[in-house]
Amino acid sequence: MEARKRYNIRISGLGGQGVVTTAHILGSTMDNAGKYASLVPFFGSEKRMAPVEAYVRASSEPIYEVGEVVYPDIIMIYHSQVVTHGKSYTMPFYTGLKPNSLIIINSDFDVLEEEDKKVLRDLNAKVVQFDATDLAVKVAGTELATNMAMMGMLLGLTELVTEENIEAAVKERFLGSSFVASGGTAALDSAIEKKFKKKEELLEKNMDVIKKTFEMANSVDLTGSDLVIQLAPNL
Repeated sequence: MEARKRYNIRISGLGGQGVVTTAHILGSTMDNAGKYASLVPFFGSEKRMAPVEAYVRASSEPIYEVGEVVYPDIIMIYHSQVVTHGKSYTMPFYTGLKPNSLIIINSDFDVLEEEDKKVLRDLNAKVVQFDATDLAVKVAGTELATNMAMMGMLLGLTELVTEENIEAAVKERFLGSSFVASGGTAALDSAIEKKFKKKEELLEKNMDVIKKTFEMANSVDLTGSDLVIQLAPNL
């Protein structure tokens, strides 16, 4: 994927997977790097396992737009159901995708139909698939860190920020006092915190997941001819 001044990112998943939290941390990470971001969550019935989308614009230049990302450069799929069962507000999942773009899917198997692949090949897109949930369980001890694995892969592939920028944002999100969560996001935060004895441990485990995905991203060659790049972490 060619480097761009700005990335329009659409994140699709199910309630409880940390889709909205990812958007918040991505925004803070860009700010920590001296760059710019705008973000918007889009809830449905606001319950666990219901479809959720979040939209992030990330750039080295000021951003004046908010709202849905209709024409994404990057699509992140947190659950294969988003692809196979149509549980997304944007269907098919690649609706609006720009040419030469990137899709990151949390899956250990190929979830794409041949019809989907034809469309994506015509767009010269690249698909990176890996089992983010399995990685989160093995490294952090909880599937609740799946969003950290997905975010780490995104930032590792785009090289938008450094690990230090991310760590500061994760620390601010979970250890700081400036962020006020509400509704399902607050409940998810509480569930995450209960998994760890101390918040510092939560930060450490989240960063372990992110660093692992950075390592994996370094091995990815997006200039090759393969449409789908399936990654398996070396744990």
